[in-house]
Amino acid sequence: MVANCFVRYLPEDCMEIHNQDKTLRSGVFTIYPSGSTSAVEVYCDMETDGGGWTVFQRRLDGSVNFYRPWNEYKSGFGQASGEYWLGLENIYGLTRLRKHELWVDMEDFEGRKVFARYSSFAINAECEGYALQVSGFINGGANDALTYHNGMKFSTFDKDQDTWPNNCAKSFLGAFWYNSCHYANPNGVYRWGADGTIFAIGVSWFQWKGYDYSLKRISFKIRPVK
Repeated sequence: MVANCFVRYLPEDCMEIHNQDKTLRSGVFTIYPSGSTSAVEVYCDMETDGGGWTVFQRRLDGSVNFYRPWNEYKSGFGQASGEYWLGLENIYGLTRLRKHELWVDMEDFEGRKVFARYSSFAINAECEGYALQVSGFINGGANDALTYHNGMKFSTFDKDQDTWPNNCAKSFLGAFWYNSCHYANPNGVYRWGADGTIFAIGVSWFQWKGYDYSLKRISFKIRPVK
């Protein structure tokens, strides 16, 4: 008698889910970026440019506070159905073995939508500060705010790893791969459009809307390069 064997399907990312069933619509799925004990819910974009994108950062409505300490940026926070940050360790798990590309979607409060695309994206391990490796910019109307941050370690208000004499995360009320300090501040304070009351603290992409315009929506998503 032959025993029945059941192999549980543990998708590493949204592309694996997409490849299993190309009729699936965008939504929340469970992935395993670093093996069977690393289950995490993510939003999968199954439409943009053929689909298969794993969203690791999403701002929609200001419902989640993104001014958080290092440990929370390491592990992740929020809900995949709304605003969330997937976690640096999960992002590292996704990008450490295969080449990935990055797509950054943006929308302003007037309904205009643009994107920035990068043909190569990865982050280093925690012992190297989760340093950002990004290149190959392709313009979708947003222009390039991210190349300036290439090679930078990730910084939070309680772990300053930027190149500025002061603390970028504290000064601009966010967390990111700050240089000295930023052209992109996607984890900044959620504000409603143009607001210059406090300089450059909003959800900004300088090369599109400047420092004092806070975006309505922004999302960072990655997928393996074929």
